Amino acid sequence: MTREVRIGIAAVALLGGVVFGLLVVGNLGVVRPELIRTPVEDVLTAQAAPAEAYGGRELNLVGWYAELDGDCAGDDGGADAAIAWLQRDCPLRVLLPSQPPEDVTQAELERGIRLTAPVDNVFPSRAVPGGANLQLEPLVFTGHFDDPRADGCVDDRMDRCRNSFVVSDYDGLVR
Repeated sequence: MTREVRIGIAAVALLGGVVFGLLVVGNLGVVRPELIRTPVEDVLTAQAAPAEAYGGRELNLVGWYAELDGDCAGDDGGADAAIAWLQRDCPLRVLLPSQPPEDVTQAELERGIRLTAPVDNVFPSRAVPGGANLQLEPLVFTGHFDDPRADGCVDDRMDRCRNSFVVSDYDGLVR
């Protein structure tokens, strides 16, 4: 074996050692919380209600978004304008474990996780004016359950308010 071949093999071995070292060091420690994604199925099949299982900590929920606006039957959230966004029935925005059909009903959508936010600009814009607003891919919604403002909800909606997912942002990049 010539001197040049030995130097080449040593260089390749050294490069492999450096790459291995970088991989080991890069995998030390815990995963950053903002990178952990929770599938909708996990929330829907949990033993406890979402507010009890997850509390008020921030989550990244992954699921299929659907919005029912025009055909939604419900009210505007009651007399307290400060928390009407948390109590209202319509528009109905939910996150589901699988893509719903185009002719999905409100009753079917209510089986998903109810999404709400104090401002509407944290939700995807409507693709079509009428009917259900369905997205073509799963989305990641950032937010929390058990919002402290749920204490202001009327008594018969208290549990629904606590178990609604209060959205702060969303992303369409599910990988």
